[in-house]
Amino acid sequence: MTAAFVLLTELVGGLSGFLTRKGSKVYQATIRKPPLSPPGVVFPIVWGILFALMGIGAARIWRAPPSQERTRSLRLFFTQLGFNFFWSIIFFNLQAFGFALLWLAALWVLIVMMINSFRKVDRLAALLQIPYLLWVSFAAYLNFGVWRLNR
Repeated sequence: MTAAFVLLTELVGGLSGFLTRKGSKVYQATIRKPPLSPPGVVFPIVWGILFALMGIGAARIWRAPPSQERTRSLRLFFTQLGFNFFWSIIFFNLQAFGFALLWLAALWVLIVMMINSFRKVDRLAALLQIPYLLWVSFAAYLNFGVWRLNR
């Protein structure tokens, strides 16, 4: 089951990347970026690792005994995964940087809620999400910088 969750999250990320490949190229070539912006090659590597950690954490929750918190945790997992998917489309394809920042703030809140819910079911599953939260926090800095520099 772990492999299925990892594969699912990687597929969501891969589909998002595929759908935003043209927008990403335009972004790389034309958009002013804030300091500390990593080179484009870093993003698929980091996201590949983060999606794997998300999938492993979700699988651990899935394997836990049925409970209301387990159900809540899985709902939060899938909700935040959907928000994650659409952020890339909003940011890269639509280049709606201000709206993307608001969307990312909602995603950040969902991740915090997911971590808190995971913690009640499986502590390790929650800890596996910390790198994701940190990366999305960094992404918020980058998103804010892009919005400010390209208004």
